Amino acid sequence: MSIIDRVEGRRVFGRDSACYHEARPGYPEKVFDILRQRCDLRAGSRTFEIGAGTGLSTRRLLELGASPLIAVEPDERLADFLIKTLGPSTANFNIRVAAFENVDLPVGSFDLGTSASAFHWLDETNSLSKIGRTLREGGWWAMWWNLFFDGSRTDEFQKATHILLKDLDRSPTWSIGDRSFALDRETRIANLLAVKAFGNIQFDSLSWTTVFDRARVQRLYSTFSAVSRLDTDQRQRLLDDLGEIADKEFGGVIELRITTPMYTAQCQRKIFD
Repeated sequence: MSIIDRVEGRRVFGRDSACYHEARPGYPEKVFDILRQRCDLRAGSRTFEIGAGTGLSTRRLLELGASPLIAVEPDERLADFLIKTLGPSTANFNIRVAAFENVDLPVGSFDLGTSASAFHWLDETNSLSKIGRTLREGGWWAMWWNLFFDGSRTDEFQKATHILLKDLDRSPTWSIGDRSFALDRETRIANLLAVKAFGNIQFDSLSWTTVFDRARVQRLYSTFSAVSRLDTDQRQRLLDDLGEIADKEFGGVIELRITTPMYTAQCQRKIFD
């Protein structure tokens, strides 16, 4: 078992963009309430999004007034899917097909920066420094994840399927000792403080449930980085076994408990190289 390389991880989800978009649940509305009430997201908020993917967050940002919105997505397949499916709501929207490290964004120009279920694929310290330079003073940074395996509580479906997944490589969402990157609050806050650009740092943890049938839970698991990168036969065997567990032990109805940890921080002092 090893940690999946960040460069590979940035491209693994584009292998089946439509499946990813269909299978992954969206983010709870409370996330966007926090963006509005705490981070002042409103009509005309100049916003950038890191790792837009298929747009599970992008669409809601646009609906709430983010304008202009610059979405940064390194996988051209995901970027193409997003462009094709956004439809007429693409006014004041621009997508940059590149890694965030390589995108040229104007210094001190944005009111809000966000990343949904993607920031663990970046170099954290360098990216936070760049985000601090990109935001205007008083602007906000927000990052959040939907976690299906966070280790914080007993989940019956997770217990039943653990044997299928325990030897797979892991994404950077997991660190040594099975600590979740997103739930390692102490480290995330310390790293935000270390770049000397952020204050008013707050952490929220949202818990919720959603129900899947056999087919959708198989599609969901197929989008996990550790499963998606398997060869075709190995991946299909794993998904078939997972489906059997879903049917035999859960009657084909699986209630997944999801945790959405969220960090927000306000840019309080500009930093420059």
